[in-house]
Amino acid sequence: MTIKLIGQSFSGPTVRVIICLKELGLPYELEPPASMQSLKDEDYIANKHPFGKMPVLFDGDFRITESRPICRYLISKYQGKHNDTILIPNDVHKAGLVDQFVSYELSYYDPPISKLLYQEKVSKRFFNKDPDPEVIKQAREEFAKVLDVYEKILEGKEYLNGEYSLADIVHTYYAYGIVTHSDLWDNKPNVKNWWNKLCNRDAIKKSIEETKSFWENNENI
Repeated sequence: MTIKLIGQSFSGPTVRVIICLKELGLPYELEPPASMQSLKDEDYIANKHPFGKMPVLFDGDFRITESRPICRYLISKYQGKHNDTILIPNDVHKAGLVDQFVSYELSYYDPPISKLLYQEKVSKRFFNKDPDPEVIKQAREEFAKVLDVYEKILEGKEYLNGEYSLADIVHTYYAYGIVTHSDLWDNKPNVKNWWNKLCNRDAIKKSIEETKSFWENNENI
């Protein structure tokens, strides 16, 4: 039975799951919600996501929400079944470190990027609000400090956990939206090398292209 993913290709959390699906070699069907307003409908809240969010994944009769748990579920069930890509190692210590870096992303990496993306991609398009230059400036400063730490974490490594893993995937979901801020990592060779390697992976490259296509072809939403 085909996996069904409810979400939008412009949604960072949805993109995170799409990248995971592609890396695992899993076929899936992307089903965009009828509208952003429909996420708050009683039926959606009752049968899909109790907080009216996306993505939502259906694997047969099984439903799971929130991008990070969805990725963990997919890896737990399907890793090694369609290709030899390993996203969470079997070694308990290495697996624990993957979770550590996923937590870093959630706690420190995501907040400033979410601010940037909201101001530059979402506020005008969906809420007819002009971006706030002061918020953008603050978010860039916060993100630069986070990248200073990542520069140290990545010393002597190509990927966060040494080898490519879910830890890296969770950081790439807004890849298209932050390319205009590449000056923040151009002077950080470890971060720059890591980012370039990620963006050249087929699954991530395709997802970036799909996101870019959405923004370029849906200017009036």
